[in-house]
Amino acid sequence: MRIAIATSQAPFLSGGAEFLASNLKSALIHAGHRAEIVSMPFMDTPLDMIEDHIVAARLLDINASWAGETDLCIGLKFPAYFMPHKNKVMWILHQYRAAYDLFDTDFSSLKNDIIGNKIKEMVTNADNRYLQESKRIYTIAANVAKRMGRYNGIKAQPLYHPCPDMDKFFLGDYEDYILMPSRINITKRQHLAIEAMRHTKRDIKLFIVGGADHIFEQNRLTDKIKEYHLGNKVKYLGAVSQEEKFNLYANARAVLFIPYDEDYGYITLEAMSASKAVITTSDSGGPLEFVADTKTGIVASPNDKSIAEAIDTIASSSKLAQNMGIAANKHIKDMNISWANVVKELTKR
Repeated sequence: MRIAIATSQAPFLSGGAEFLASNLKSALIHAGHRAEIVSMPFMDTPLDMIEDHIVAARLLDINASWAGETDLCIGLKFPAYFMPHKNKVMWILHQYRAAYDLFDTDFSSLKNDIIGNKIKEMVTNADNRYLQESKRIYTIAANVAKRMGRYNGIKAQPLYHPCPDMDKFFLGDYEDYILMPSRINITKRQHLAIEAMRHTKRDIKLFIVGGADHIFEQNRLTDKIKEYHLGNKVKYLGAVSQEEKFNLYANARAVLFIPYDEDYGYITLEAMSASKAVITTSDSGGPLEFVADTKTGIVASPNDKSIAEAIDTIASSSKLAQNMGIAANKHIKDMNISWANVVKELTKR
């Protein structure tokens, strides 16, 4: 089949969504299909651009191309998943969360005012109407499906996929640092982790890894480390190479992943693939689909002192960290998450 993967991207920014689209394309080609990523730019500032992008997506009919008829369209991201096609399935990374669960919070530019409520209603109406055009609706995680059911009354089936290079993570040792890998962003809550490190009592370090969405975010992070005089306990390593990342995972005592209501979270899968326990929080969303408290990791309350206690628990015993890490690795392997299964499900007739 000729398959179009409909997605969107903020220009010059790349992350998990772009990895997913690229890996889906490769998996489809490996299965014998012809596949192409059809990506449209999307920015939500200024706010009046959101409606323009929804209209633009509806005008991008991708039923045919110079290569011939497109047999299947797989919709991934708002607003690209609105592109019309006669044979479309959804595999949704997430909806436009600023209009849903993040509405009128610190994480959203949409506030409870005339403009914010107008855009919220417009986005909700578009999702309610155009998502129903698809023959089947999948999401990348149960957390995303749960949100869709809550806000739109639409049923969706979770369909898990591997993280990039999942088979390349390996186990080294359980050294005296906790690894926190993620792009630097307010929703990933690196600042909460820094606050937690003020309360830790064990001799353990926190290594924060990842590029920042904006230089402002990076400066805010490094300034906070200096403000609290945590230079000996918290290290910001910035963006690292893949080889460095594998090694950092391999030798960490555990992995700290405390985002706010994450959709899925590659970091959970990466940690478990490297036989590392995951410290997360009760409001972190996606990671909770994998982390069993006190078995494959620790689920803390989303506050600095609770997270500090979890870090101290892991830091108190490398044997405890090892036992949890081995259990985490077994759990992720037992789930049998594969691209072959994703392709089979998305392309079934």
